[in-house]
Amino acid sequence: MNPSIVTPERFAQGMTFDEYVRYVGAPENLAREAWGGYFPDSGSIPTARKDNSAVFRERYARARLSEQQAAAIKWLAAQPGGPAKILVISEDWSSDCRRDVPMLARLAEAGGLELRIFNRDGKKILGTRRPDPAVYPDANHDLMLEFLNKKNGGEWASLPVAVIYSKDFQELHRYFEYPAIYHKDRLRGHQQAARPGETEEQRKERDGREFLAMQRSPFFDIWASAGIDEILSALHEKRVLGGGSAS
Repeated sequence: MNPSIVTPERFAQGMTFDEYVRYVGAPENLAREAWGGYFPDSGSIPTARKDNSAVFRERYARARLSEQQAAAIKWLAAQPGGPAKILVISEDWSSDCRRDVPMLARLAEAGGLELRIFNRDGKKILGTRRPDPAVYPDANHDLMLEFLNKKNGGEWASLPVAVIYSKDFQELHRYFEYPAIYHKDRLRGHQQAARPGETEEQRKERDGREFLAMQRSPFFDIWASAGIDEILSALHEKRVLGGGSAS
């Protein structure tokens, strides 16, 4: 196995949650391309980026760990070699990032963990399925290559990524994209499918309305909490069973 590129120095280059939220609304970020759809090879189609900082602030303000979740991360962090750091790869145009990153910030706070957030992309959005650091030198695609999401027989530059480390940067767990109980592809496929008699314009308008309503529903909070449950359960399992990196 190749050595990780995540060194203490590289980790320190990431943003804290407060820094990240400020950055999301800053001109530097708003000048970068955002996601506007997929090419046939699953690369991203660029579009203009909008200011999502208020969404992050609102979700963080109402994000709360349960009593059991808070107790679990405190217990885990107190164990020898327990979780001490969280590296997150995020893009604010991603609904999955807007859902999970504020909860990851709350998890870090409750356990006394150090959280650092990195953009995936630079000025240009990832236009191909597999990142190439040579093509996008201003991005963090070298990080993304280390933490590709292996699913459905392929590898994907999924967001968010949350990597949990011990104090000495031993990797403990990787979390990708969304929790297992959120059947996103099935739900989004249903929302995106044309209804009888719909024009393409009507389909797009209804799909956008339904997806936004789902993001504002209690179910998005349920899935945010489920992501934390998955992380805590995996860390506990690794603590009990020992062995290599849990993912």
